[in-house]
Amino acid sequence: MAEKIVEEMKPFFDPKAVAIIGATNKKGKVGNVIFENFKMNKERGVFKGNIYPVNPKLDEIDGYKVYHSVEELPDDTDLAVISIPAPFVPDTMRQIAKKGIKAVIIITGGFGELGEEGKKLEREILEIARENGIRVIGPNCVGVYVPDTGVDTVFLPESKMDRPESGPIAFVSQSGAFAAAMLDWAAGAGIGIGKMVSYGNKLDVDDADLMDYFIHDDSINVVTFYIEGVKDGRKFIEAAKRITKVKPVIALKSGRTEYGAKAASSHTGSLAGADTIYDAVFKQTGIIRAEDFEHMFDLAKAFAQLKDKLPKGDRIGIITDGGGAGVMASDAVAKFGLKMADLSEETVKFLKEKFPPHAVVGNPTDVVGDTDAERYRLALEAFTKDPNVDAILVIVLFQVPLLEEEKVIDIIADYQKKSDKPIVAVAMGGKKTDRYARMLEEKGVPVYPTPERGVRALAGLVRYAQYVKKVKEE
Repeated sequence: MAEKIVEEMKPFFDPKAVAIIGATNKKGKVGNVIFENFKMNKERGVFKGNIYPVNPKLDEIDGYKVYHSVEELPDDTDLAVISIPAPFVPDTMRQIAKKGIKAVIIITGGFGELGEEGKKLEREILEIARENGIRVIGPNCVGVYVPDTGVDTVFLPESKMDRPESGPIAFVSQSGAFAAAMLDWAAGAGIGIGKMVSYGNKLDVDDADLMDYFIHDDSINVVTFYIEGVKDGRKFIEAAKRITKVKPVIALKSGRTEYGAKAASSHTGSLAGADTIYDAVFKQTGIIRAEDFEHMFDLAKAFAQLKDKLPKGDRIGIITDGGGAGVMASDAVAKFGLKMADLSEETVKFLKEKFPPHAVVGNPTDVVGDTDAERYRLALEAFTKDPNVDAILVIVLFQVPLLEEEKVIDIIADYQKKSDKPIVAVAMGGKKTDRYARMLEEKGVPVYPTPERGVRALAGLVRYAQYVKKVKEE
């Protein structure tokens, strides 16, 4: 089973040769943008495969030979990307079957989301695919983006959408526009995406197939989903149970309300289903449900860095250089169902001996506004050794006058490396703070702009750790 799914899915992410059916020299057209993406990535030395544009009316595009039909394609073609009008897709699928190509991405819309006529086309395509062992992503999607191999079927040019660098997060989205916006946002936020899949109407390849594939993908630490609806509930549950034992899955499920559910069915033809059922399924299978877009990526960022450093319990220790921020974090601990750690006597004694009398020792420990980097080091030393602390939230207001920014960054990163407890940082401020936050993230510490978001990310780590522990004990 495992080998089969990995083998079937591989051409989507790392093809030997891609055929772009509907490639054109008309700038801005979908078929042209996809061709340009592959061509640019080939020129950069990222895409190592061959590129075969297919168009009956052209002989060459930008120096590339154009094939007039699928039949003419060279035999190494193992991925076909289709961007021709919906009514022509079934015939093209027949030619693809005859050629022996086993992986197809159908970018084109105009199928099940438009009603009965489109659903009929989908059934025809699926029948051809099933009879010939072809796997299909789409239709009505933006397809696949893999920075490591140069696969990029997102039909938005680089002038309009930035591409993120590679990282340990997989992002799967039913909505193409949402997928594109997420990639653009991740690029701006400096968050690495290893693989993005937008599957639209998920005629064939669905969430469960992708979960089964990502179990075996060592480059991916965490899988995030934007889901409007699930077609095969049992298949989804079984796949979810398999993957969450090994790596975390985060789901942002829309269509929560009556209005949202109605919009989802007209968007990708999804039956949104009762939201309480999804809630129960996510809890039962260990999938962490994100409340919104921000929450999804806050969690993904935490897991990307800290998947192998899950908290042993739910007791949080807070270190801050601003009293108010410490109070906000303490409120958030209660709000998200976590506990404030009771520091051991040794910790309290150690910190009282080392700190000036005006620093506040306790939980939160407030190193106060005249702090230097050394006070943070002492607090981290004590908190990481304290058996009563399971995870640490470090709040750094970089604005305080005596704090050596780069020194404190190195100290936090150093304790993140050597401690078995997860450390999450909070840095509140503007542009200058953002620069330091990025530096800290580059050293392996997830950083959040508010105490509440930092604690909420920790709560995700705690919930997942509790689920994994429960599964192991069963």
